[in-house]
Amino acid sequence: MTPPADHAAYIAAAPEAFRPSLERLRALLARTLPEAEEIVAYNMPGFTIGGTVVASYAAFSKQCGLYVLPGAIADHADEITAAGLKATKTGVTFTPRKPIPDDLVERLVSASRAEAGG
Repeated sequence: MTPPADHAAYIAAAPEAFRPSLERLRALLARTLPEAEEIVAYNMPGFTIGGTVVASYAAFSKQCGLYVLPGAIADHADEITAAGLKATKTGVTFTPRKPIPDDLVERLVSASRAEAGG
């Protein structure tokens, strides 16, 4: 599979049911990180500041994921659990039926930016 050229191409190639969630997440990340550059790294769309990927997202067969720096996940673990979502060391998974709340996305991404020194 050819790596996506940009965020729009990635979203267009994602499962149709996930596209609205990915569009919403892209817009929210762009608004929260206005100084960031949109990139595609490791076949995932992301946002970089000063050479550090501060946030990225992906679609899989059954869920989507938001990926940030590990400290952001650790700092907001209770909120992630309270929202009924699952987290790994660097990501939170969600589905269109159980989306990640916008305010939680903003807090995670802001914490990731701070961890990156931005």
